[in-house]
Amino acid sequence: MSLRNTRLPALVAGDVASLIAVTLIGFTFHESLDSSRLYRMLATFLPLTLSWFLVGAHVGVFDMDRVFRTRQLWRPVWTMVLAAPLAGLLRAVMLGAPAIVPVFVLVLAAVGAAGMLVWRAVFLFWHLRRSQVAASP
Repeated sequence: MSLRNTRLPALVAGDVASLIAVTLIGFTFHESLDSSRLYRMLATFLPLTLSWFLVGAHVGVFDMDRVFRTRQLWRPVWTMVLAAPLAGLLRAVMLGAPAIVPVFVLVLAAVGAAGMLVWRAVFLFWHLRRSQVAASP
């Protein structure tokens, strides 16, 4: 197994951490973070996570050859832009809402894409740095 393939669990864990951060940021700006909001937080986090992994599998954000190329950093952004409407729909279903809120989907796409881009860039450059250190004499 190549070194790149051993990094997949760390990549996935970081993706989930980024999605948690996006959810917490949203609730920090709009609602309190007390335990009474747990269901609503889960109603955002779970659809977002499911959408991320479903769309991401098709867009190639888990293809480690692409993950480790700087020119491929557009993939996580595009994945979030595509995943946000699906997440909005799933969230509306979970909450029993009659419709998707377009502003919610737009903000979710923007904040989610920014958060995922930052995480994926850190992951990429950390890996590149480690590879350079390991290759140096």
